[in-house]
Amino acid sequence: MTGTEAHDSYGEKPDPEDHNAQAGPQRDTPPPGNGPGGPSGPEPPRPNAPRTPGEPPRIPMPRASVEDTGLPLPEPAPAPLFLEHRVLKSLLGAWALAACSPEETAAVEDHLGTCGACADEALRLRDAVGLLHPPESLDLDPTLRTRVLESCLDRRPPRIPVPEWATPYDAETARLDALLQDIGDAEWHAPVRLRWFEGDEQTSRRTTVAGVIAHLLTVDGLVALTLGLDDPLEASAETPTPAARTEAFWTTSHFPPTRSVRAPWREQAHNLVRTVAFAGGGSGRLPVSYGAFELPLRDSMLDRAFETWVHAGDIAEAVDYPYEPPSPRHLHAMIDLGARMLPTALAARRQAGLATPGQTRHLVPAGTPGRSLRLEIEGLGGGEWLIPLDSPGALPSPDHEVAHIALDGVEFCQLAAGHVSPEEAAAGQVGDREAIRDVLFAAASLSRM
Repeated sequence: MTGTEAHDSYGEKPDPEDHNAQAGPQRDTPPPGNGPGGPSGPEPPRPNAPRTPGEPPRIPMPRASVEDTGLPLPEPAPAPLFLEHRVLKSLLGAWALAACSPEETAAVEDHLGTCGACADEALRLRDAVGLLHPPESLDLDPTLRTRVLESCLDRRPPRIPVPEWATPYDAETARLDALLQDIGDAEWHAPVRLRWFEGDEQTSRRTTVAGVIAHLLTVDGLVALTLGLDDPLEASAETPTPAARTEAFWTTSHFPPTRSVRAPWREQAHNLVRTVAFAGGGSGRLPVSYGAFELPLRDSMLDRAFETWVHAGDIAEAVDYPYEPPSPRHLHAMIDLGARMLPTALAARRQAGLATPGQTRHLVPAGTPGRSLRLEIEGLGGGEWLIPLDSPGALPSPDHEVAHIALDGVEFCQLAAGHVSPEEAAAGQVGDREAIRDVLFAAASLSRM
């Protein structure tokens, strides 16, 4: 047997007439163009063709069962509870209060779809639970902006911080601006009555919500002038008092103030806070003239914060809007300002002949101890202050204490704003009745338009 014959014995001999026949082993794959993809179909993969790097295997590996991985098996779904009718009925009260477990809740709610009596009882119980919870207001918490800012500033202090004595004004203008944001166009013309004391009698002035903002704009302008900012009052008033400036603004306006007054008031408030922040703490000693008296800038900013809060309350009352007092820290600063202004107010009443006659016999030189009244403020922003009674320069002394007054913090501020009568303000009074009356009326005389 020759080599050729031996070779041919292992396979078929090539047909000499077959021009497509080739030497060597033949492939079973069809020629190009006759594959499963048709004339333009892809060539089927060859079993022994090498894979490119990164190419996934053509036959995926078998996945391991979770039992073979050692991982914890998933918890089986809990079987639904099957409870008797009497048990489901006893759970209706807990279901109405949302006190059932998830399984019990599902069982009760499935039962309510098939039992009309229990469904009616569940509806009555759910309505009763709704009466136990007072409706929550959709209005944002007025202190939200302050709390958010405090949280942010605790994490990253401002590059140019606002002086501590200016933060109450910043907070109260922001709260009032949020109130103005929520009221409608018609409410800007809602009637508001401004109240204050002149002498020993309460007086008032009728205006609108927009008129109140115009009043705040013109009085804040006194601080703006001290800081070199523009005066919002176009025509100068005869006297630079808050009341005269307000009347001049109202008189020279071509139309009654509308909501358009909000933008200049807001811009001026921002400019005041920004300017005192850049000026630094030393600017707090600059005198701000109110016509009849002066206040240092640090006290004037507290005075403006106090009046902003008071008139914001007037606006909120006019439009039936809830409004809360300032934060205790800011309220304490406002009360402290009022307590420090009381000796001067007492002296002014004495010069005007409004003080009790007996006081003139007890005047003492400045810098020496004299009669004192203990002012105790309870509640938010509370504390105790000794008020010298004989002269603004006298030293308060507990050894010369002749009277004691107890007041709520918000009540004292309402008294200083002229919103509360002096006869109705004090919660507790002990000691010299004449001294108590003079101090209460002096606190009311701090109010102005």
